Amino acid sequence: MFENSLEALVRLSEGVGLAEAARQAEMRETGAAREEINKKMETALRVMRQSAEKGFDPKLHSMSGMTGGQACRLRQAVEENRTAGGNYLGRAAARALAVAECNAAMGKIVAAPTAGACGILPGVLLTAQEEFGLSDDQLRDALFVAAAVGDVIAARASISGAEGGCQAECGTAAAMAAAALVYLRGGTAKQSTDACAFALMNIMGLVCDPVRGLVEVPCVYRNASGAAGAFVAADLALAGIPCPLPPDEVIDAMKNVGELMPASLRETGEGGCAACPSACGKKVD
Repeated sequence: MFENSLEALVRLSEGVGLAEAARQAEMRETGAAREEINKKMETALRVMRQSAEKGFDPKLHSMSGMTGGQACRLRQAVEENRTAGGNYLGRAAARALAVAECNAAMGKIVAAPTAGACGILPGVLLTAQEEFGLSDDQLRDALFVAAAVGDVIAARASISGAEGGCQAECGTAAAMAAAALVYLRGGTAKQSTDACAFALMNIMGLVCDPVRGLVEVPCVYRNASGAAGAFVAADLALAGIPCPLPPDEVIDAMKNVGELMPASLRETGEGGCAACPSACGKKVD
């Protein structure tokens, strides 16, 4: 869509902005009208909000029993001022965890870009809306920015944990969220892509190691962590700190790292956290 390049995306955005460049590209590629494309993104936003609300149900648990009810506990800790990271970050992390737990409990979510990383983008954007008084139209446009970044990463590297580790899933989600957050805070297109690169650099090498082969542990907790990483990446870019490496090269590096990972660290459930004795049902002395 964008010549598989964030650099090309920045060029296309000149004079129209990132969101409009992404929307126009989608219109060209699909032949759909602007209103149709906007409605599709508005539907995605609505599902994100619903899954975040459902995920806070303290009675919600996955079939395995490994996850569920933790987002509610984190939100309560934030509300009672018992967290170390502050209210804004805490609310975003709790929402990210809520959406991920909703997914683990077979709820309806938006793959952003995957089901395993579904909580990061809504956690960041919905909390930004709450914090800064943003409209749904603004969030819809931010989703176009996130989609454009995710599209480039998917084409240039991978968004699959089986192919590139969790860096390809939660890493991409954090990159999408960081770029979208910079857009919402009035940053430039270049700053959005720098934020994307920072997010990917900071999560480079993260393996995919689902305990019992289920997208639950450590997956849901990485959604909360990914939301935090998106904020750090966005703040670095918004502070005027340029990424020392071209964002497209960072995506290429992520791809190369994923290819170097042994199969045991790419969603097979054979290494990493999945290989811990307790995860394998072994008795720990």
